[in-house]
Parts: sequence; structure tokens; C-alpha cells
Amino acid sequence: MSKKSPLNSFFSVILAALTIGFVGCRNQAVSTTFTQTNTQVNENLPQVVATTSVLCDLTRQVAGNTVNLTCLISPTADPQFYKPKPEDRKAIEQANLILYNGYNFEPNLIKLIKATKNPTSKIAVAQLAVPKPQKYQAGGKNITDPHVWHNTKNAIRMVEVINSNLRKLQSSDAEAYSSNTKKITNELTQLDSWIKSRIASIPTKERKLVTTSDALSYYAKAYRISLTGGLQSISTKEKLTTERVNNLATNIKRTKVSTIFAEVEINPNLIQSVATEAEVNISDRKLYAEGLGEPGSDADTYQKMMIANTRTIVEGLGGTYLMFERKAAR
Repeated sequence: MSKKSPLNSFFSVILAALTIGFVGCRNQAVSTTFTQTNTQVNENLPQVVATTSVLCDLTRQVAGNTVNLTCLISPTADPQFYKPKPEDRKAIEQANLILYNGYNFEPNLIKLIKATKNPTSKIAVAQLAVPKPQKYQAGGKNITDPHVWHNTKNAIRMVEVINSNLRKLQSSDAEAYSSNTKKITNELTQLDSWIKSRIASIPTKERKLVTTSDALSYYAKAYRISLTGGLQSISTKEKLTTERVNNLATNIKRTKVSTIFAEVEINPNLIQSVATEAEVNISDRKLYAEGLGEPGSDADTYQKMMIANTRTIVEGLGGTYLMFERKAAR
């Protein structure tokens, strides 16, 4: 059996560190989204699995460094099409608590979670937080919209669900969890009011959102902006034909908007031909629809993602963007 040289070992460590962001915070306490802050696993801490980037960040904010948090889906992946890795299966089998969105948002992972023999608690956070979700039509069927977090009031409820289950898991840290939950709730309540005020600054006739994603329906309803059809049927995997481009352009012209928006998962070249045909602009900034942004981006936490999306919409539609300034709780 050949031995690894020190140089090979060094590169192996570097490769493992770079891989963490994609296999998801494997067995460690974390303090920033998808980043390993402790190289040593504390075996005394419970193992918590969170499937999505939003859940990972909200769990991190509530739990701090009291758990070893494993985040399965990186911000660059679409949860709808995400294919579980062997590391994901192992993390689920070893977890003391599993948090997933639910409403079939991450279908392949949900199948894996329900199939595991691990008897630990498996919590569909979005389903518990928002038992009466919004629905949309697709293929003649009513489909539940799983993107509940785009309304900050729903995110507050998700935080409460996370808090409740962390308290059951680690009762010795219950006071810290409740304190963190109170701080997060205060900030998100302020953020909710700020978003409403910024959207209200958009001229009424311009308050129409045409985007490649139907994921922002909770945002549109909560913050009183019309989510207009036109590009919502575009898939992140789609290749547009000339006929499809013409049909989409016709739909956009009917909305009478001057600017359309793409989500980060969409290749901008995919809709450039549509925008050209429809004679509209494409926003320079993209919308985060399926989760958070990559680490180091302007949307690598839940709060920053909501601020970034609001800035994109407000600036794109002629509103007045003012920075969000959190006020300390009294």
C-alpha cells in the first residue's frame, strides 16, 4: 500500500475545505452560511440537518454554535432538481434533527428523508409555519407554492418552528434559542415594514413585476405589487425556440412594462432575445427566487436576500431605494 506524501495530504485538506460549501457544512457548528468555522467536530453537540440555504441560515441564526449543522443544498443548486449525494444520505441517517421545507420543494431529498430508518424528528418547517399556503395553476392542476419565506411574516413563523424543535432537542440551550428568536423576530418585523415602504415608493402604474420565476407570489401578495405573467413559464433548464421567443415577447408587450427581471438561476442569454423582441430592458440585478446567494454575495443571509430582492425591484421599477437600518430592540 503506497503512502501519501505530505504535499498530497496538503492538497487533500484544501480540496476538502473547498468542497464543504457544496456538500453543506458537514457535521460542524457554523456561524456563516455554508462556511465551516470549526475544523474540529464537537461530539457533544447534536447533529442537525437543514435541507435548503434559507433553512440553514435561519437555523444558524437561532442555534448559533450549539449544534453541528449540516446544510445539504448549496445556493447554486435548484432544490426542485437537486439530486442527493451519498454524503446527504449519511448526514440524514446520523442526524438528531432534520429540518426540511416541505410542500414538495426539495422532492428528491424529501423522499430520502421519509425513507430513512432514522427515528429522529423530521420537521417540514414551511408546512408547519404556513398551514394555508398559496396555490397556483399548472397543467390544469392547483399546485401548492412552497416559497413561503418570501413573505417575512412567514419567515418569522419558520423561525418559531425551528426554535421550538431546537428547544426539544437541546433543552439546556432553550433560553439562548428563545433570546435569538426574539432578536430575529424584531429584525424581520422591521424588515417587513421597510419592504412595504420601499415598494410603495414605486409609481403606481409601474408597480408590476414581470420575472422568470413564479416563486415571488408570496412577496407580491405581502408587499402589494402585481406579479404579471409573461416569463413565469420559463424553466431554468429550457432552450427557447423562435416561436417560444415570439410568444413570450407578445405576452410581455401586453403587460406594458419597461423592465423585466431574471432570477439568478436563469442564464441571461436565455431571455435576452425575448427582451429584444419585446423592446424592454432586463434589470442589471437578478432576483434570488429559490434560496440565498452564494457566500460573500449581497444575499448570503435571509435578511440580506430580502433586502437585495427589494432593491432590485425598487430600482428597476423607478422607486426610491433607501438602505435598511435595523433599530435595536427597546
